[in-house]
Amino acid sequence: CLHFFERARTEFLRERGVHHSELVKDGIAFAVRTMTIDFKAAAHIDDLLEVTTEVASLTAARLNLVQSISREGVEITRAEVLVVAIKTSGGAARMPRELLDLLRA
Repeated sequence: CLHFFERARTEFLRERGVHHSELVKDGIAFAVRTMTIDFKAAAHIDDLLEVTTEVASLTAARLNLVQSISREGVEITRAEVLVVAIKTSGGAARMPRELLDLLRA
């Protein structure tokens, strides 16, 4: 489950033109600070799952996401994720305006 959510966050960012490797070059990274997961039903081998990621709220340093795993249109797992921007050298960071604009899109 965590692997699916991690991959979906990466794809969510990539679809908006945000690439982790480029952020690192600018000295910025994302870190999951907290995650709350609600397991509603089990997934099984060979289930076709859909994972969605949506921005719930956004500040200069925090990104609150809602992620969902569904099977045949029925949500089976939901997560609320707080992602923070950090400096690769350590400490909190503010996201550049261009990055915030991409995340709002």
